[in-house]
Amino acid sequence: MGKVLKIGTRDSQLAVWQATFVQVALANHNIQAELVLIKSEGDIDLVTPLYAMNVQGVFTRTLDAALLSKRIDIAVHSMKDVPTQLAQGIQQAAVLKRASYKDIFVYKDATIIERLQLQAETLSNALGDDVTIATSSIRRKAQWLNRYPNTTIENLRGNVNTRLRKVEESHWHGAVFAAAGVERINVRPANSIELNWMLPAPAQGAIMVVCRQGDDEAKEICSVLNDASTALCTKLERDFLKALMGGCSTPISALAELTESNLRFRGSILSLDGRQKVAVEKQYNLPDGLDGYVNSGLSIDGIGIDCANEVLSNGGANIAETIRNAAQ
Repeated sequence: MGKVLKIGTRDSQLAVWQATFVQVALANHNIQAELVLIKSEGDIDLVTPLYAMNVQGVFTRTLDAALLSKRIDIAVHSMKDVPTQLAQGIQQAAVLKRASYKDIFVYKDATIIERLQLQAETLSNALGDDVTIATSSIRRKAQWLNRYPNTTIENLRGNVNTRLRKVEESHWHGAVFAAAGVERINVRPANSIELNWMLPAPAQGAIMVVCRQGDDEAKEICSVLNDASTALCTKLERDFLKALMGGCSTPISALAELTESNLRFRGSILSLDGRQKVAVEKQYNLPDGLDGYVNSGLSIDGIGIDCANEVLSNGGANIAETIRNAAQ
């Protein structure tokens, strides 16, 4: 491509970091690119909880419009923010190698960590009913309440730096963040721990690059950035999400982990209050790697959908229906 490739991105520090990362990666392949900063709907309204907004594409719609109007050539997104059904005229161009998929808890006083660990180990109500944490994620809220049911949870919106500042200034005991977000811009506080028990949002920690359908040149250029393992795992996770008809307003989690000889898939759906949970965990052997994978006639592409169907048949359908009815 002789011209300079225009990369569309939200204007938050994290989004600009991600777009710059793509820009540098393209430069390493002798492709010139420049950033075009665009404010999304999700960045303008910083008060309404995400689950109370029409969240499908709230962080991507403005960039989709810029792509379709040819203001930009590609757009860079946190993959977990991208709807499972891309907008008409938009196609996936690349998925970059995944960073950490984990969630972390940023706390104000270390004594809260001791109380959390005690409750988890003894199954007692060691927290009491005086603990307050913050998150804007309905998934994080439901998983937290499933483990610590008496916690008060408040809404936390804004970019990463704003949310970290709010934690410092608030009466909260702490808040939940995506590890990748704070680590990418080097602002992860020392007073934080990984929540190894919390299952992530589908595609959390991954970056997706999209372009216009029919723009074969842009897609070909971006293909050099694609990480096949991350692309496969995030596809399975997003298939699971799509089959459960979920979005940011539904507490759905999924994680696919791939090694040379094994694929592990975990997924779940919870009720909004965290009291009900249906989970699935599957292990698939890959004795000959991905190319030679055969397991009871199930193709690797069908794993996410297969696991979603198991969740639905085991009670997940009732949870999903209750959530949909509550939203009407």
